Amino acid sequence: MTALPQGLTAGTWNIDPIHSEFTFTARHAGVSKVRGHFEEIAGSVNVGETLEDSAVSAEASANSINTRNEQRDGHLKSGDFFLAEEHPKLSFKSTAIKADGADEFETVGELTMRGVTKEVAFATEFAGVATDPNGNQVAGLSATATVNRKDFGMSFEAVLGGGELLVSDKIKIELELELVKA
Repeated sequence: MTALPQGLTAGTWNIDPIHSEFTFTARHAGVSKVRGHFEEIAGSVNVGETLEDSAVSAEASANSINTRNEQRDGHLKSGDFFLAEEHPKLSFKSTAIKADGADEFETVGELTMRGVTKEVAFATEFAGVATDPNGNQVAGLSATATVNRKDFGMSFEAVLGGGELLVSDKIKIELELELVKA
């Protein structure tokens, strides 16, 4: 069993949506990166006595997607991608957390988008614990994973003249989370 990172204590730690981000990056036309984020996120980390006894549960509202382009956001909410009307939430529930160094670990779990659930492993880094100006105990986590959007039924296919995809299949997910001890 792996001890908890220094300063992290057992209990429930809730995601602070004001100080947290769920972002993603896709290649556009094979030459540039387009970034977006979900404005509505929620969840918690239930920290056990050991790292392996801990669990993560989180979700994002598909309709809160923001890529700084209203037309693109509308397309991403459509049946070509998130099918947000039928599947309004993206969710993640951990199934295992494994140490990969003192402040680094792998968080494995079930990511559900568009009603499709797949196992995804997030490379996770613990950033420490502090006390915020309001006296709350807060902790920071960063996590990244790469998924293939087609694995989740997002099969939009537009191929440009040179053979490049308009939207890459591989999508990088990045989480910057500030957690508040309940």
